[in-house]
Amino acid sequence: MNDMPEGPLKRGWTTGACAAAGARAAFTALLDGEFPDPVTISLPGGQSPSFPLARHKFDGDTAEVSIVKDAGDDPDVTHGALVVVRARLDRAGRGVSFKGGEGVGTVTREGLVLEVGEPAINPGPRRMIEAEIEDVASVRGSSRDVEIEISIPGGEKLAQRTLNGRLGIVGGLSVLGTTGVVIPFSCSAWIHSIHRSIDVARAAGIQHAAASTGSTSERAVQSMFEMPEEALIDMGDFVGGTLKYLRLHPIPRLTIAGGFAKLSKLGAGLLDLHSKRSSVDLVWLIDEVAAAGSTGALIEQLSVAETAGQALQIAQKSEFPIADLVARKARETAMEHVASETTVDVMVFDRHGDLVGRSDA
Repeated sequence: MNDMPEGPLKRGWTTGACAAAGARAAFTALLDGEFPDPVTISLPGGQSPSFPLARHKFDGDTAEVSIVKDAGDDPDVTHGALVVVRARLDRAGRGVSFKGGEGVGTVTREGLVLEVGEPAINPGPRRMIEAEIEDVASVRGSSRDVEIEISIPGGEKLAQRTLNGRLGIVGGLSVLGTTGVVIPFSCSAWIHSIHRSIDVARAAGIQHAAASTGSTSERAVQSMFEMPEEALIDMGDFVGGTLKYLRLHPIPRLTIAGGFAKLSKLGAGLLDLHSKRSSVDLVWLIDEVAAAGSTGALIEQLSVAETAGQALQIAQKSEFPIADLVARKARETAMEHVASETTVDVMVFDRHGDLVGRSDA
């Protein structure tokens, strides 16, 4: 995850907001013969941002507008991408219809908010676009029947850096944004993907899912239980967002897999495992080891450890099951946040993907 810059952070605009602005400008041009530049839209939260047009043109019976995505200070994968919107008047009674162009993905799995076969233009952006079309049409007394095609050139390559493939969204990016605003370092896109991964798993009838803090632990737990891809949740540091969503949308069995340091944080009750926002509490760890009946000699050795990794090595040399202890405490924390019908087990892996500790339901 990128480091957060110093000073006040600049907010940005979602791909959905850019698409809504492009749709308004293109639809206006179809009706008036001129492109508004900049184009101003109204967001659900009351903001009224203006977007300069990077490109615009008429192409036969269509109007095309391109807007550069500005995510502000957020390390968003789509920052700087071009969001291209083509508008074409449609036959009477169709209303606003949506089409995915180059770089916009297609839904191929059940469980998402969109039907299989639909372009990955989420409901929030669709509502924003429809609101802009309605506003333009009502002022001019015109029809609302228009086809909106959204493209993001290079989106298929950018999507490889997202979780879209795992969600069954193929061929490109999703057009996202419930509010239209990107809050820097809120990591809302990742959390959104975690929630959709859970939705996909439930729709696929998955009875046992694994939420992992990283790729090493994910590969290890997938191999251990021979899990299909739909059962894997790339949780990263966002254990709180994962567990809280699972409380409302339960899966019968959950395995939490991660490294010793991150799961030590979970064991201590922390739900955000990022190194910038929390650190391993070595005093807590030593207290737990002491409470478990460890010898004074081990406690003394652990007191000079500077990292969780060092503490693990010291305990392993003394044949004390410190990773099992951490797994047990992490499981206790997790159980406080999931639904009562969900059973939880925790697997602790080292940097090589070897299992060093566990706590089973």
